[in-house]
Amino acid sequence: MFKIIPNKKNIGAELICDLNKINNSKLKKIKSALSKYGMIYFRNQNLNSDHYIKFARKFGTLANYPRLKGLNKKYPQITVVQRKSTDKGPSFGEQFHTDSIYTKKPPRFTMLLSKLVPKKGQANTDFCSQYLAYENLPNKFKKKFKNEKCIFSSEGPISITRIEREKEKGKKAKELVSKHNLIRKINSKYTLYCSPGHFIRFNNDKIEKKFKNYLFKHQVKKKFQYSLEWEKNQLAIWDNRSMLHQATAFKGDRIMHRITVQ
Repeated sequence: MFKIIPNKKNIGAELICDLNKINNSKLKKIKSALSKYGMIYFRNQNLNSDHYIKFARKFGTLANYPRLKGLNKKYPQITVVQRKSTDKGPSFGEQFHTDSIYTKKPPRFTMLLSKLVPKKGQANTDFCSQYLAYENLPNKFKKKFKNEKCIFSSEGPISITRIEREKEKGKKAKELVSKHNLIRKINSKYTLYCSPGHFIRFNNDKIEKKFKNYLFKHQVKKKFQYSLEWEKNQLAIWDNRSMLHQATAFKGDRIMHRITVQ
């Protein structure tokens, strides 16, 4: 069985199929849906680490996350994103962002597989389409930002959300900084490419601070968003170049296995 169920406003879609039984025809449909909707998810997936890695490699080269250690020596590409009921402070990734945008070549895709989740609806991931954000950007700002670049850092505002995890699985790593075009063309469509959680400044010092505030506010308007409710053994994949995401605040225990793909 294979079925695609688009979410409201076509921001993401649920795909119904067994990822342990994927042939080339179904894989092509999955990749097409990812390109069209920006984020896709699959419920009730019985994926062990071997199957998960094998499936992820169908999308490209797997990346090692530069800030946290992997699951173990056998699976260094699987990052454990865990929240404990005793943790203090914000959840890991609790601000809209793009994964690893502070690197020269950020991952194209991110995958998240739920292993342990609180009650449904209490620990969501919000997604925000930057295709729609660009499409709805006033023309005067499209022109203003057309050739602009932004500076991003691993020590940006969102870095505070990984403090708890670095205590257990952190790597000693220096600050990573990179520069990227604010407007990019992905899959023949223009998108805003700016991570509020990692933003340091515009490359052009003449752009006033008020435009940063306007940009951030515009990027995350509710009409561009979809909030994904997690269930155990659910897999989500999103285009890291055109979809912002953030963890919502919650109390409780949650374990997610993440893979990023170059």
